[in-house]
Amino acid sequence: MLDTDVENNLALAGVCQSAALVQSLARKGTANDEAVEASLSSILVTDPENPQQVFGKLSNLEVGYKTLFAQLSDKQQSKDTELTRYIASILGLERKLARKPAAMKELAERISHVQRQLAHVDFQNPQIVSSLASIYSDIISPLAPRIQIAGNPDHLGQPATQHKVRAILLAGVRAAVMWRQMGGKRRNILFRRKQILNSAVKALRLIN
Repeated sequence: MLDTDVENNLALAGVCQSAALVQSLARKGTANDEAVEASLSSILVTDPENPQQVFGKLSNLEVGYKTLFAQLSDKQQSKDTELTRYIASILGLERKLARKPAAMKELAERISHVQRQLAHVDFQNPQIVSSLASIYSDIISPLAPRIQIAGNPDHLGQPATQHKVRAILLAGVRAAVMWRQMGGKRRNILFRRKQILNSAVKALRLIN
């Protein structure tokens, strides 16, 4: 069993991981493969027995926990305003989604369609990433002003990168939904910063 502090903030690490992966894809055209797969897979885990099952093993969230720690630590130089903007945008999209039951229902239906696709194609198939990206474009993106992704135009102009970025943003929203279901609120990041930071330290110790 995971420590309660670690478990309660697992999904927030998932949000941070999505933000970090989007930034990496936009700037470099690549991102940590294990983290990408864990984040994308999490979208399709709709009936988990426990929170950790959504992401698989804890080490799948190492990128997310490192990002969470850097963003909340006292060291000013470790903070990244671009990542802060992505994280805030993902959390904002979740709030907009929560107020639209029809969008939530359509989201569940579209995700279950992708789950059925997996009976015929492997998870690595570009068709899966493309399907997840289209869910983000059709249902999530219209809920708020578009998230401006900064990076290298050569990478961002590639359709495969665009699909991956949108699919990972969808994974971020899924993690934000899960964080709220577990009692997480945006104000906790301010008022419970030390507690969240300690949970990231504990998680990184368990991983390493």
